[in-house]
Amino acid sequence: MRNWLGPLLVGVLIAAAASWAAIGAIPYGLMKVAADRLGQGGVNTMSHGNLATPARQPVVRPSPDLAYSSCPYDLSKGPLAIDVTPVPGRYSSLSIFDAATDVIFVRNDVQAGGKPFRIVLAREGQTVPAGAEIVRTNHDRGIALIRLLLKDPKEIGGLDVVRRQSSCATVTKLK
Repeated sequence: MRNWLGPLLVGVLIAAAASWAAIGAIPYGLMKVAADRLGQGGVNTMSHGNLATPARQPVVRPSPDLAYSSCPYDLSKGPLAIDVTPVPGRYSSLSIFDAATDVIFVRNDVQAGGKPFRIVLAREGQTVPAGAEIVRTNHDRGIALIRLLLKDPKEIGGLDVVRRQSSCATVTKLK
């Protein structure tokens, strides 16, 4: 019985270490893949993607009745201002995900009263504009994602002008 107890213990320890490493690393890897796929315009720039189709799915299981705008961000050079302009009469939301895939902020058009709003995303210790609504994160990287609900995919043409008013950019001037 003792002949197999040692190898069994070693196997259990290796399995536990591998599980712990995978659980710790997989979210960061998934976020990097998502940022690469969604970052058509680059980092700290809002991209307003085309509607998902069976042939074009930048992320797993995108909803065909949602128009996505995304901003992969990197706060290493400073805070990020995210400006959201809701489309009147349509549900929309801003969700901010950190590098570990945790949701750190959500606001929808109803919570915003249908009015445009600005969020400044920053790391602890970064200087931010006075009076700004601040969202703090422990990670330099992540994705800000705006979802716009469509009643019919054909209506995107008429709504795209307003949708494209949402943006993100590194904060360069502090007031």
